[in-house]
Amino acid sequence: ELCGSNPLQSPNALAYFEQLKISPDAWQVCAEALMLNPQPEKTFIRNKAAQVFALLFATEYLTKWPKFFFDILSVVDLNPRGVDLYLRILMAIDSELVDRDVVHTSEEARRNTLIKDTMREQCIPNLVESWYQILQNYQYTNSEVTCQCLEVVGAYVSWIDLSLIANDRFINMLLGHMSIEVLREEACDCLFEVVNKGMDPVDKMKLVESLCQVLQSAGFFSIDQEEDVDFLARFSKLVNGMGQSLIVSWSKLIKNGDIKNAQEALQAIETKVALMLQLLIHEDDDISSNIIGFCYDYLHILKQLTVLSDQQKANVEAIMLAVMKKLTYDEEYNFENEGEDEAMFVEYRKQLKLLLDRLAQVSPELLLASVRRVFSSTLQNWQTTRFMEVEVAIRLLYMLAEALPVSHGAHFSGDVSKASALQDMMRTLVTSGVSSYQHTSVTLEFFETIVRYEKFFTVEPQHIPCVLMAFLDHRGLRHSSAKVRSRTAYLFSRFVKSLNKQMNPFIEDILNRIQDLLELSPPENGHQSLLSSDDQLFIYETAGVLIVNSEYPAERKQALMRNLLTPLMEKFKILLEKLMLAQDEERQTSLADCLNHAVGFASRTSKAFSNKQTVKQCGCSEVYLDCLQTFLPALSCPLQKDILRSGVRTFLHRMIICLEEEVLPFIPSASEHMLKDCEAKDLQEFIPLINQITAKFKIQVSPFLQQMFMPLLHAIFEVLLRPAEENDQSAALEKQMLRRSYFAFLQTVTGSGMSEVIANQGGDAYDQWDCADFVIKHIVPAWFPSTFKTNLWTAGRSQTAIGGKRLQEFCQALQQPDAKVFKNYLKVFFQRAKP
Repeated sequence: ELCGSNPLQSPNALAYFEQLKISPDAWQVCAEALMLNPQPEKTFIRNKAAQVFALLFATEYLTKWPKFFFDILSVVDLNPRGVDLYLRILMAIDSELVDRDVVHTSEEARRNTLIKDTMREQCIPNLVESWYQILQNYQYTNSEVTCQCLEVVGAYVSWIDLSLIANDRFINMLLGHMSIEVLREEACDCLFEVVNKGMDPVDKMKLVESLCQVLQSAGFFSIDQEEDVDFLARFSKLVNGMGQSLIVSWSKLIKNGDIKNAQEALQAIETKVALMLQLLIHEDDDISSNIIGFCYDYLHILKQLTVLSDQQKANVEAIMLAVMKKLTYDEEYNFENEGEDEAMFVEYRKQLKLLLDRLAQVSPELLLASVRRVFSSTLQNWQTTRFMEVEVAIRLLYMLAEALPVSHGAHFSGDVSKASALQDMMRTLVTSGVSSYQHTSVTLEFFETIVRYEKFFTVEPQHIPCVLMAFLDHRGLRHSSAKVRSRTAYLFSRFVKSLNKQMNPFIEDILNRIQDLLELSPPENGHQSLLSSDDQLFIYETAGVLIVNSEYPAERKQALMRNLLTPLMEKFKILLEKLMLAQDEERQTSLADCLNHAVGFASRTSKAFSNKQTVKQCGCSEVYLDCLQTFLPALSCPLQKDILRSGVRTFLHRMIICLEEEVLPFIPSASEHMLKDCEAKDLQEFIPLINQITAKFKIQVSPFLQQMFMPLLHAIFEVLLRPAEENDQSAALEKQMLRRSYFAFLQTVTGSGMSEVIANQGGDAYDQWDCADFVIKHIVPAWFPSTFKTNLWTAGRSQTAIGGKRLQEFCQALQQPDAKVFKNYLKVFFQRAKP
């Protein structure tokens, strides 16, 4: 009414609000406006108002407004909208004071602690009484307000005196709410917070037991009669909290030596196991997931007991069967297009795996026997068994590898009974024909398990040929599913690497069979490759491993490696010519990507070499030198420079390791090309290459460093001095990273004992003034570009601010391995440098 159609044009309105700001009753006017407006405010406005009140409370409560809650309550009375605002304010205050997700300064944290202490002394009993009155008045007439109040009680119970809530009056009301359908989920959560509150172990045990007795007598433990899965998920969380609280009490009592009460606590825990198992096995995974914590901790107790009773052994077996059942996929799982539901099941499976690991700690023999029984019966009839049962049978075998850990995967030695059982199951896996099962989940689990137990094939190598065929045919690398092909490419690489000594009889057969999978697919081909370029990397690495680790003489290894890499080199030359002529940018990009893949494949083959099997020993140096000569011309290509340079640079990194000094003749030309038309990112990626060469070859590359030092510095400073917009954070970050790279380069040069490379850049070696001039002009500005300008040292030679002695100090400081020493020296150096 005051504002009319446009509040900004109403002087009365503006004057009113200015007056309201300085009024001590402004908060009351605002609160009443929110409560008495004929049209209820939208939720976000009520939440925002609550946040404002909470911030006002945090600021004023300790100093100017100690009666904050009493004032709010006096305005609110029992008006439903007033109560709604009051409860929202309480939640906002709890969030401001207690919520750990909110980051506070140390000063704010101290203030919040003092506020909570003051509240406990002055007003918490009154607040608790107000909650009780709200619950009592609204439990049958306004479920929304009642649920809000239950949420407030649950939030505050963690930091107030528990006896204010954990008493007959309050607990009986909460238990009553458990029987009201619209309230019971919030009542469950509230009781969970009460149970979770830290307290004396005996008192906690009594509280939990009294709650359980009431809940059980009210029929809540009859899970099979409850159809509301949302409520059951909350109830499962409550049971989990009660079970874990009893276990914490048991642990404390054992630690304190109170055996009598500890025995009572253990008995109380045991009586909840049947309910726990019902919830664990429930078909809804959320309900099952919420009870896993109790189950896990219960098994931890059993692990500590010297002897298990028959009932406890039965409980272990029941948990084991439940885990095996719940690991199984359901019919709705979408393997081709995995979404949120599938991701949640994968996470749930991880929780079940932890339970299985804990079961193995309690009774490894029982777990092994149970898995063997399930596995054997399932694979005996796999052709007529549903995919999810076949998959979980193989999955259980896979999971045993971690549940029954051994050093270096030696599952087939040591404990005879265990080794025999695992060996028997692996033999069944590879001979049963289950690798032909027509479902991707079974196929993938088969290959994952084969690689997990690769040591089996050193014990029974006669099975290697049939497994290799499974990898290489329609079951693996040529499967109809791209997902299976991709994963198999990686697993095949691991399998071959781990069994390289057993691969010798099959090397050339494998190389022939994977020939088509090694083909580089140019963009104009139009043929859809079976494998992506990332998958092909694994196949090239596998081929390299087979050749390098073979027992062939060096001449044969060289011939096989040349056969592997020559098609890449030939394709590379053709594609590079096509790129130089390409007009369309999209085609340029696809050609450059293909060229980059070719370099990447060649680079990946070199991973097979080691200190025991070097490139030179294998007679393969010439092949990789040919690759270098083939790939380096790409650096002079004016098109798609980023992609091409990145690939060639990576290849050079590998060749420095593999070819050692044989690579050095190629470095000057490559460096010259890579320093042309540089961006900050190019230089950041180029400098580590120079650092690698410098650190590896040291004095051998001193002439090269002398030659390229100034071109590199000019390229760096040309980029650093480029103007950039003031708010361009990306450009500023790139320059910052480039300065770090530059600093790392200087450290590498001096750390490799080649300070003379820097010292000799200024002119004749004896002209130390020129050397110092170079240091100040070309080194210091990179670290402090805004402070040190290139004209800082333009004074005449008579001003010998830094002479030979200072330069010597500077170079000695640069060589210090401890960065702190150099930094301390720099401080002194800069103090002296001031005019």
